[in-house]
This record gives sequence, structure tokens and C-alpha cells, in this order.
Amino acid sequence: MSQLRPAVVLFMVLMLFTGVLYPLLTTGLAQWWFPQQASGSLLRQAGSVRGSALIGQQFTQPGYFQGRPSTTAERPYNAQASGGSNLAGSNPALDSAVAAR
Repeated sequence: MSQLRPAVVLFMVLMLFTGVLYPLLTTGLAQWWFPQQASGSLLRQAGSVRGSALIGQQFTQPGYFQGRPSTTAERPYNAQASGGSNLAGSNPALDSAVAAR
């Protein structure tokens, strides 16, 4: 019974730190240092949110990783119609679609 009180106190202290203080601190610092990125890089049009600038980016320089192939409608990397093809990496149809693009 003598170990129960320190265990409960330690649990409460760690719960407060890891569940409240640390998330508030990291969120506050992110909003302060990187306000655009921390808020999701939202694109607004006519007063409403239309998407994010970080969805469907097309990387053309060799220093970047290859992005996920875009299967959006009329133009590639359209953030308003983002989505994947749901084809597995081993599917030959995905290889031919990527090669065609």
C-alpha cells in the first residue's frame, strides 16, 4: 500500500505533462514559428476553404522524392479532386499508367 501513492502521483504528473502541457507547448510553438504550415496551408476562395497547398504537389527537381502518382480529373495534381488510384505497387496497370503520364 505504501507504493500506491507515489505511483498514482507519478501517473498524474506524467499524464498532465504528456497529455496536456507538451501538446499545448508544441502546438503553440508550431503556430508561432510556422503559422501557415501548422494550420494546414489552407487555400481559401470566396471565404470558404477549398483545399490545402500541400496536397498533390508536383515535384520536378531531382532532389525530391517521387510523389504519389496523381489520378485527378482533367489536370494532374488538382488538389480539389485529390485521391489515389488504389492500385498496389506491384500492379502492372499502375506501372503503365505512371509511364503514360
